[in-house]
Amino acid sequence: MQTVLVVDDDKSIRYSLKRMLEENFSVLTAGNGEEVLQQMTASSPDLIIMDIKMPGRSGIDILKEIKKIDPKSLVILMTAYGTTETAIEAMKYGAFDYILKPFPIPQMRELVQKAMALRKMMKEEVSYAPELDQQKEEQIVGSSPKMQEIYKIIGQVAPSDVTVLLRGESGTGKELIARAIYQHSLRSHQLFLPVNCAAIPDTLLESELFGHEKGAFTGAISRRIGKLEQGHGGTIFLDEIGDMSLPTQAKLLRVLQEKCFERLGGRETIRVDIRLIVATHKDLEEAIEKGEFREDLYYRLNVVSIKIPPLRERKEDLPDLVLYFLKKFNRELKKKIVGVTPEAMKKIVSYGWPGNVRQLENVLKRAMLFCQGEWIPDDQVLLEGEEKREHGEERSKRTYEDLLDGLFDELTHSPSARENLDPISAIEKGMILRALRKTNGNQVQAASLLGINRSTLRSKMERYHIKKEILVSEEESKEQ
Repeated sequence: MQTVLVVDDDKSIRYSLKRMLEENFSVLTAGNGEEVLQQMTASSPDLIIMDIKMPGRSGIDILKEIKKIDPKSLVILMTAYGTTETAIEAMKYGAFDYILKPFPIPQMRELVQKAMALRKMMKEEVSYAPELDQQKEEQIVGSSPKMQEIYKIIGQVAPSDVTVLLRGESGTGKELIARAIYQHSLRSHQLFLPVNCAAIPDTLLESELFGHEKGAFTGAISRRIGKLEQGHGGTIFLDEIGDMSLPTQAKLLRVLQEKCFERLGGRETIRVDIRLIVATHKDLEEAIEKGEFREDLYYRLNVVSIKIPPLRERKEDLPDLVLYFLKKFNRELKKKIVGVTPEAMKKIVSYGWPGNVRQLENVLKRAMLFCQGEWIPDDQVLLEGEEKREHGEERSKRTYEDLLDGLFDELTHSPSARENLDPISAIEKGMILRALRKTNGNQVQAASLLGINRSTLRSKMERYHIKKEILVSEEESKEQ
């Protein structure tokens, strides 16, 4: 379980944060900076939440010491003085983020979750050896010739600081390869900060990367340190860089060329030392031709390019991938599934996997969740078309049953609704009337809609006293 260290001289705040977090994390507490440094050595917490203003040494002084001990430590600073430069400057010394007191509980929870996800990403080693190691939580799996080539390139480029461009379809594992490069690099003791360019609106992406000064735009109530400045000395991973706008591309090009930039709305030149890894599923050459991507930036990024093959081009890796995910989800779901049946494996191997490894992972997780035995049968390996069909059938059945429930309740509890008829007769008369209206009184077509012959329809019309003149008069009254 991940560990959080809460540091504040106020006992009530320590208690409140401990109660809030202990459901998901192991929580330690400290009342001053010196206790923090002791805990750093004794327990190596994954995240530190610390007040800036404390008796003795300030939170920023302790932050500097923490970063000397472990540059990858993540620290969230708390402050009641949001307008002061103190809290903002703390970002320069390596704080993950800061939050103003009093803070909304959901905001703190979200911040902690983000920090812990990043900590896990940096801490958990990504193995890329072709042999499966079930002790590893994260692995790049595959022994096919194409994957062997990727392992070689990772080993060659990781120790250098060259920019790496990862190319491949969605779901092929670009982020795992980026993390593997980082973890085997000379910057592995520094921060690894991922930014998904497609997930952040373009108006906010510039601020996310470069930061902003107070008043730079509506809502910029204080200075904000961007990811590039925060990641100084470390590695920045820009996922889906093909979705970045041209103005932001121009600013990123300057960072690559001159190692500097200005915050939005600022004049101060910020110099940074970062290693850049970028990824995209788009055809950048085609984007250049369309004027959607800068050619000069492309050549700056394309120092080393790694093309990650789609799953359909390395089907020999499927048995190993299936085994890997079974082991992984057995631990996660508390299952004891041995494997998939030969029929299920044949189904898996013959499929095209448009969503690649991510789709395979989701399909197997769902199959394991509903599997009652030790082996997953082929009918529980639901592929894209089958899953949609199954969901559609369930939805159709549910809607039909809901309609019947509502109709039954109406007809059995409201005598006026069934016009002195029993419920079954009321439904039958209603269906006949609607079929005749839909066909403008054409009895042949109405009978076809109802699945009966014309003579049966006439007999029922006589029984319920339904005449063509009634239908015509009803339609005329509607028009009037």
